Amino acid sequence: MFAMQHPKFYTPEAVLRGYFHAKDENRPHLLEEVFSPDAELVVRNQSANIAFPPLTRGRSAIAEVLVRSFALAYENVYSFYLGRPRPSVREFTCPWLVGMSERSSGQVRVGCGTYEWAFEPHASHMARRLVVDIEAMQLLPAAESTPVFAWLRALNYPWSSADRALHGLPANELLSPIAQFLSRHVARA
Repeated sequence: MFAMQHPKFYTPEAVLRGYFHAKDENRPHLLEEVFSPDAELVVRNQSANIAFPPLTRGRSAIAEVLVRSFALAYENVYSFYLGRPRPSVREFTCPWLVGMSERSSGQVRVGCGTYEWAFEPHASHMARRLVVDIEAMQLLPAAESTPVFAWLRALNYPWSSADRALHGLPANELLSPIAQFLSRHVARA
């Protein structure tokens, strides 16, 4: 006889952690513990260096966009929340930072922006909506991968701070939009 399965309950922190594990590690099945089945993904993209559909509905479609298709193009993905949610919030907004390399060329991308999470008000508390604002996505030559990945690996995963990220940011003119973003968020902290 099979044991009766009880619904799982998640904290906002567990949902956010699960999202990065799914996206960064190419594990789309983990999104079953992140998004409700009818969740919505909205992407507001201010960068020409990366593309996502502006609206995606449903957990399966979100998995296709943010994990499967993403993993076909990118590897060595390091994502960071630059803020941490309180245990019982229903909405959470925080800045984020990401670094990765293109599978085809080895070029490095470093991006930043803001996440706006909305969680189910009942039962599992999974995410019902995620708005991703992409403020910048900088493209660097493959030769810059060593300093960029050394910087990213030195940050605490997945929770870091704008101050810590800014402090170790490699000196490269191409990263100045990232430095400006981080400086604004250090000032707000």
